[in-house]
Amino acid sequence: MYLPRIDDERTTLCNYIETQLDAIRASSYGLNDDQARHTPLRSILSISGIIKHSTWVMKQSLAGAGHSEHAQPAEAFSDSFTPTSEETLDNLLVTFDAVRGEYMTMCRESDLEAELPVGPMPWYRMNETRPAKLRYLYVHHVEEFARHTGHADIIREQLDGAKAVELLAAVEGLPANDFVTPWHA
Repeated sequence: MYLPRIDDERTTLCNYIETQLDAIRASSYGLNDDQARHTPLRSILSISGIIKHSTWVMKQSLAGAGHSEHAQPAEAFSDSFTPTSEETLDNLLVTFDAVRGEYMTMCRESDLEAELPVGPMPWYRMNETRPAKLRYLYVHHVEEFARHTGHADIIREQLDGAKAVELLAAVEGLPANDFVTPWHA
């Protein structure tokens, strides 16, 4: 949790992004591969799919910032929500962690005034890439990752009743208090 404090703009944006990525990762805590693939809602979303998609988003940003090894075809967006049979939860988490490290380094070190290509986003009728400031991208990612963190919360509650704050407490090794008891499977 990013608790209130006085930070500069970059630190604030990076801390909010990191908090959302922590929650996305924690949503898989204690799950096996089958549980993480389960889609208990009316959509195709699963915990594994959210982790895969979040990795896709980070890779797209890195590619736009010049890290061409992360370039992916735009068509890969549709597949980014559904893991293949080879993409186990463990493999997805290893990739998520590696890409997240690079992505967070970019967040902490790149010029917020830098311009990079964003998109396309055909679901919003934006069929071409447009330039944007890195600052825009980070604010968009706070929105993007928070949305998927909420999806992961609902999915996890459907799977076994675990709540985000309990999962984060377990992952971080925090003791129980009057408000939160770390999750136990």
